[in-house]
Amino acid sequence: MWKQILKKLDFPESYISIALGFLVVLVAGILTYNYFSKNKITQSQEEIAKQEEIAKQEKQAIPKDLPAKYTVKSSDSLWKIAEEYYGSGYNWVSIAQENSISASNPDYLQEGWVLNIPKAEVIRPAGDISAAETVQPKEYTVQKGDTLWAIANKETGSGYNWTKIAQYNALQNPDLIYSGNVLKIPR
Repeated sequence: MWKQILKKLDFPESYISIALGFLVVLVAGILTYNYFSKNKITQSQEEIAKQEEIAKQEKQAIPKDLPAKYTVKSSDSLWKIAEEYYGSGYNWVSIAQENSISASNPDYLQEGWVLNIPKAEVIRPAGDISAAETVQPKEYTVQKGDTLWAIANKETGSGYNWTKIAQYNALQNPDLIYSGNVLKIPR
């Protein structure tokens, strides 16, 4: 059949081989370009996420417009006020010292008192990770025909992250996932 088509087109086999070779090179070039451009996008997204995280940490490190005055409400505590102004309840000590509140009874606040909120560095104990800073994993429900590679590629942008998903979910055999299973995708 192939020879009959060649006779009708009157092309030598070498021309067809060259055309097919060119087509293979073209497809390989397109795939390579897509791979690197997708990785570049992923890297730039990672850089943006890192910059946002740095900005978030800097924002937390700089308390809002201090020094300030605060009028005590009925349900207030020094801890709650410190969390509002500093993002850390541990700064209650700074507020108590500034307002000469007794260290023996720092929870004694009267509604209507006006407290001075001093400019102070945020106090965090070593290893403290506040709830706002923790990143919850994304959940993915396995569909029929899914593989860890396909899930990792879809959810993280790289199929190579399948190992992270397998480890995070403590999968005994990563080749065995069933539709309906809920996997946690680490971020």
